[in-house]
Amino acid sequence: MKRLLKRLAQRSGFDVIRFNPRSSSVARRIKLFRHHRIDLVLDVGASTGGYGLELRGTGYQGRIVSFEPSSACLRVLQARAARDAQWDVVPVALGDVPGQATLNLSHNRESSSLLRIRPRHTRAYPGAAYAGTETVAVERLDTVFAQYHHDGARTVLKIDTQGYEQRILAGAEASLPQIAGVQVELSLVPLYDDEPPFMDLVAYLLARGYTLMSVQPVIDDPDTGQLLQVDGLFFRAGT
Repeated sequence: MKRLLKRLAQRSGFDVIRFNPRSSSVARRIKLFRHHRIDLVLDVGASTGGYGLELRGTGYQGRIVSFEPSSACLRVLQARAARDAQWDVVPVALGDVPGQATLNLSHNRESSSLLRIRPRHTRAYPGAAYAGTETVAVERLDTVFAQYHHDGARTVLKIDTQGYEQRILAGAEASLPQIAGVQVELSLVPLYDDEPPFMDLVAYLLARGYTLMSVQPVIDDPDTGQLLQVDGLFFRAGT
């Protein structure tokens, strides 16, 4: 019966494996959030709210503040957040320089970026190709941090902005000492123009007192199997 169910699932495009909480990156994130008593998540690059829904689905009950500049994504994101009293939406991009910027919009929405996408990415995932642009407002996290963070909050800063992560961290230098954890997307090969090497981003966070505590695969090359992006979850050791 188990083999039959597994074959049926695979034919439908799913894989069935035994859940192991010691090896599951999602289970590890849940455990880390609980251990560090996280009650505020700053969700930067929220897209249509998938990360927020995943947090709720895994039992997180604290506050979520989602930052997303794309008008198409905002419509979906705001509708989802409207049903949750602990979920706020801020319609801006974050970066190191306030003002306005051009957001490159991808067909799949998930790969939209303030940077230009590289052929290495679109060869592996044609749906990531850009379909247009939109002018969006940009703020520094340091400028708006006090509006959403209260004294004593246990905060995770999650950044999923397609190569723009280090610029967001540069605009959060004054806020980072009050942030317990950072979840950041790391490209193992350059997927966007002017994207820093992933080891530079790791070194940046290590130098500011964080320890890499979990890694979760994000995307790979469908032809070669090469891992292209991962999420790194950093916390301040001992917090």
